[in-house]
Amino acid sequence: MKCTSIALAAAAALALAACGGTTSAISSTSSTDANALPQLAAATPGTLAGNCAALATKLSFANTVFTTITDVPAGTLKVAGKSIAEHCLIQGNMNQRVSSVDGKTYAIGFEMRLPLAWNGRFFYQANGGLDGNIVTATGEIGGGGPTNDALNMGFAVISSDAGHSSTQNPLFGLDPQARVDYGYNAVATLTPMAKQVIKLAYGKGPDRSYFDGCSNGGRHAMVAAARSSAEYDGIIAGDPGFHLPKAAIGEMWSAQQLATVASANTSSGLPDITTGFTAAERQMVASKILSKCDALDGVSDGMIEDIKACQANFSLANDVPTCTNDVRDGTCLTSAQKVAIGNVFSGARNSTGSALYASFPYDAGLGAGWSAWKQANSITLDPAAAAFTFTTLPQSASVLSQLSAYALNFSMDNDAPKIFATGGVYTESSWSFMTPPDETNLSALKQRGAKLMVYHGTSDPVFSSNDTTAWYQQLMAANGGDASNFARLYTIAGMNHCSGGPSADQFDMLTPMIAWVEQGKAPDSVIATARDASSATPNSDVPSNWGTGRTRPLCPYPKVARYTGGSVDSASSFTCS
Repeated sequence: MKCTSIALAAAAALALAACGGTTSAISSTSSTDANALPQLAAATPGTLAGNCAALATKLSFANTVFTTITDVPAGTLKVAGKSIAEHCLIQGNMNQRVSSVDGKTYAIGFEMRLPLAWNGRFFYQANGGLDGNIVTATGEIGGGGPTNDALNMGFAVISSDAGHSSTQNPLFGLDPQARVDYGYNAVATLTPMAKQVIKLAYGKGPDRSYFDGCSNGGRHAMVAAARSSAEYDGIIAGDPGFHLPKAAIGEMWSAQQLATVASANTSSGLPDITTGFTAAERQMVASKILSKCDALDGVSDGMIEDIKACQANFSLANDVPTCTNDVRDGTCLTSAQKVAIGNVFSGARNSTGSALYASFPYDAGLGAGWSAWKQANSITLDPAAAAFTFTTLPQSASVLSQLSAYALNFSMDNDAPKIFATGGVYTESSWSFMTPPDETNLSALKQRGAKLMVYHGTSDPVFSSNDTTAWYQQLMAANGGDASNFARLYTIAGMNHCSGGPSADQFDMLTPMIAWVEQGKAPDSVIATARDASSATPNSDVPSNWGTGRTRPLCPYPKVARYTGGSVDSASSFTCS
């Protein structure tokens, strides 16, 4: 059942009964503005009723098998050197079945961790990639080298494999139900079960529920904002691949472009795309981008905060030297390379010039993280996803041994439209089960008083920050030109895919999200830290000439962090404007 907008405090108790919360879960707004959104009340803590062994006798849910219920002593798990308190570990699976298509056994596997001292909140930890693994349910909160997690903060946390095991990757896409579970159904199925487990454990359901994930986990988060708007109060979507089928096409397009300028072949006789744009050439291009764009935010500090202005100022054709006689020495690009690399950044197109995925902004993060996606995953992971999960009908399993060839021969005219196709037992297209339906209509989430925070690295090489920015612009338009009262986007200068790159990539968005949801304190900026050599989890992409512990404000779009004076390594020297 969906919670609706509530204007009168007297209606709160009735509405909350429908939502499964407590009678304190919504506070009346004090504003006289008829358009004011509901203010959700703060969660109240609880304590595990009895112990893990006692809980084992209570657990029951339809089509669910609880395989493990055990106590985890304090200190067994750690985050950033901190011991996580004693908690209960619950493992199990839902909806086990044997596929009529491939004969394999499938189930939605999950893990929950319930702290003895509970803060009254629930946290869904979404996986990345092709899923298939039940990662430790500590409640990872995004960014690089996190210093805390949701479990340590007192949340009850769940993680899952989204309906298939890693041993079934990537061929799980041959099973139509496994496709749908991966796309959206695992979240929809697990959420009510998890809330019921929490109610049995603590004597009440969660007062507030949060969702967090990056990459495919960010896609899960964006889908949850649309499909599960009644279930979650705060959703954090990092580098979201919410157009993942198109992004996979974009990756194969990039591989094809780099193949045209490869200077060597692999052992299998295919173009070695790593030679199409070498590490030295990538470093040189990054330096040219910085020289044109670094100071546009007010200071030359190795970070391009005004990414939009950069695109208007930098020209690959004019600002990067052209090699004389096509002699490549790392200080220039050949004319053919400029065409190919320009095509990589301008985004996938078919033969008529129609865009198949978004363009990518030129930015400074062209190191190993960029290469890992554009020059490795683009001929391994992405074609595997496209061949078996994103296109209909799926390819034969024999393609699994020929993924590079499949990627380099993928037709932008004939194969790309298959992400919208259905056929036979595949009654739902990947575009339907992978993406948020009606993605700019988040009115149900908004009118409940729930919030959405999205972040995206501007050097992300697989999911374009331009794509996410375009979505946010459309969301703004759908909400009278301003969506900031319930949804905010933060772009992160230099950050690669979810972390890494010459960037301040260590941040906590969960704490400001709680303050926004439960106290009405909108996050006008989020402080991020660069993980230099002194960090407990250093990021090798951070330049050695940056000051120790550099911090930056992450600003809500369309604002940009601009230098106002003082130390270039301090967030206080910048303002969001």
